[in-house]
Order: sequence, then structure tokens, then C-alpha cells
Amino acid sequence: MYVHEKLDQIVETVKAARSMPMSASCIVNRAELLAALEDLRAALPPELDRAQQLLDERDDIVAQATLKAERIVEAAKERRDRLVDEHEVTMAAETRAAEILTDVREESGRVRTEADDYIDGKLANFEVLLQKTLQQVERGRDALRGRSALTPLFAEDEQQGQQPGQPAEVPEQTAL
Repeated sequence: MYVHEKLDQIVETVKAARSMPMSASCIVNRAELLAALEDLRAALPPELDRAQQLLDERDDIVAQATLKAERIVEAAKERRDRLVDEHEVTMAAETRAAEILTDVREESGRVRTEADDYIDGKLANFEVLLQKTLQQVERGRDALRGRSALTPLFAEDEQQGQQPGQPAEVPEQTAL
């Protein structure tokens, strides 16, 4: 997968970066690393953008349904006010307004549930994709650790006061 190749390339760039003396920091080519990161961003699955669009669409649908419900309720109130003089008509209007409000609430709830179910399915698929990606990254890191444990070049570790074969602590930020 192209994303994994880009991740591998970024890892190799950082690993191959020149170390700063007496520090765990390194110097990397900013333009090269930024270009690789931009390529990685471009290679991310479109499902990420689609999931965000679906969330936004769901919010829009709910907002539209709420507006429609408010308009219907307002129209029902206006109608009720006009018919207040006639008791039977008033009773019928109140009943109808309540039915409309109930119908709108049910419709709004149904639309929200359908949107939530759809988005949940998309997010579940995305979760599986991310889990697979994380597993591949973990296997790659494990492979790198296993390979570095077999390398007899521990002189640099000993010079830095580390146990031979022990990984150096990774700083939170690298100098770019």
C-alpha cells in the first residue's frame, strides 16, 4: 500500500539523518520530509474525508428537520390562534398540531438514527482499516527492533552510555 511505503520512507529519512553531537536529536532535510508527509496526506484513504462529510451531512439533515419541525409547529400555532373562537375547531387544531409535532419528531428521530447507523458503519470500516495499519506499523517496528538487535555495531551505544543493543530514547521532537 502506498501509505505504508511513504511511512517507511519517512522512517528511513529520520533514521538516516545525521545525529547532533551529544544529543538524541538529528538533522533532517525539511523540504524532503515535508514533501514525504504531503505525499502521505494525499495517499490517506478517501474514507476519512467521506466520513467527515457524512457527519456534516447528518448535522445538516438534523438541522433541516428541526427547522421544518419548527416551521410546522409555528404554522400550527398561527392556525390555532385564528380558530380560537370556535371551540370544536380549536380542539381539532390542537390535536392536529400535536400529531404533526409527533410525526415530525418521529421523522427527525428516524433520519437521525439512519444517519447515525450509516456513519457508524463507515466509522467501523475506518476503525478496521486503522487497526490493520497500526498492526502493520507495529510489525514493521518489531522487525526493525529484531534486525537492530542482531547488528554487532554497538560502539556508538557504548559511547553514549547506553547498554549495548538497547534502543536510544526517542526525543519528543526532532530538530528540523
